[in-house]
Amino acid sequence: MYTAIIAIFLTGYIAITFEHTLKVNKAAIAVLTGVFCWSVYISVSPDHNHVISQLIEQSGSFSGILFFLMCAMTIVELIDMHYGFEIITNRIRVTDKRQLLWVMGLLAFFLSAVLDNLTTTIVMISLLMKFALDKEERFLFIGIIIIAANAGGAWSPIGDVTTTMLWIDGRITSSNVILKLFLPSLVCAVVPILLASLKIKGKLQKLAVNEDKLITHKIRRDRNIVFFFGIFMLLFVPVFKTITHLPPFMGMLLALGSLWLLTELLHAKKEESEKRIFSVAQALSNVDMQSVLFFLGILISISALEAAGILGQMSTWLNNNIGNTTIIGLVIGLLSAVVDNVPLVAGSIGMYGLDQYAVDHHFWTFLSYCAGTGGSALIIGSAAGVAAMGLAKINFMWYLRKITPLALAGYFAGTAVYLVQMRIHF
Repeated sequence: MYTAIIAIFLTGYIAITFEHTLKVNKAAIAVLTGVFCWSVYISVSPDHNHVISQLIEQSGSFSGILFFLMCAMTIVELIDMHYGFEIITNRIRVTDKRQLLWVMGLLAFFLSAVLDNLTTTIVMISLLMKFALDKEERFLFIGIIIIAANAGGAWSPIGDVTTTMLWIDGRITSSNVILKLFLPSLVCAVVPILLASLKIKGKLQKLAVNEDKLITHKIRRDRNIVFFFGIFMLLFVPVFKTITHLPPFMGMLLALGSLWLLTELLHAKKEESEKRIFSVAQALSNVDMQSVLFFLGILISISALEAAGILGQMSTWLNNNIGNTTIIGLVIGLLSAVVDNVPLVAGSIGMYGLDQYAVDHHFWTFLSYCAGTGGSALIIGSAAGVAAMGLAKINFMWYLRKITPLALAGYFAGTAVYLVQMRIHF
């Protein structure tokens, strides 16, 4: 059974990487891979009811992520439809592409610590589209955004789902993870930005803004209201989670519902044809559902590996054959570029108790860093990467050639900084 499921997963994984060669949409491959993995698992299981229960339980987990993604994408579309991102792009005064790279990278780094790496990536890609860059340059910028967003989420208890898991489960404290991981995470982001800046040069041009749409005071007022309220609601998502202890997607649903109500009130007196242009229905039609289905297929596939116990066996093998917590952390981080970091961290939490590694032990803190940043090594290794792959149509092999070396350089540079901190008891 294990061999068949792994073979199906790897076959689908390889097919996704050669999407353009095969001329088959990666979303179709991902969805089929997930269905086949679960089909094999239930066909050889003696207890079908148990497998169905596992699938229902796993569905609750990844459906929450999908709701989160769809709501975040819809909010971003609503803001963009009201020209809200012009407020930021009009204030970016840099005229050099290298300067823009640094601005976008650092903005993604700090924003993801407050929001999360997925929402940050969606917002930053929308901002990036406001600048005139060729395809190669745009892909390079997006690669840096992915790396910086993942690095920024690692040092905040609400910035990355794995760090949040460890925080909620009582393995790390917020003050310790910020203190110990801020500098390594910053280095993890800065090193790739520095290396990428050596590859890019030239003056920057913004795309022309349609001034006809922005001439009236009322439209400017609506734009400002939608932008600032939308950003406020996105920032409120982690606060809502902290207050209510509800899953993050509930906070994102609250954000979408609130912004939806606001836009309905703003445009209530307009003609139906004009009102439709700024409606949620129009925003939903702009959301790339192929990206959502691709994300669904990846999550279904990985959940099958977890339910079958394959990921748990992998964690046990690491413990028995490696033992060293630093090396295990590094390996888990790199494995999270291939499979989702959530089940890997969940497996680690289940495998090691607080009696072995106390709260804020080196293992838990370093695991937060590795699981949060290691996924940047491959574009399908993080939620931010998967979302960017769908939104910007970045080719897997292009990312592997151009961005993976930068991501690995940052990953190991941040690791070195963390280990130095450990030695001097920082």
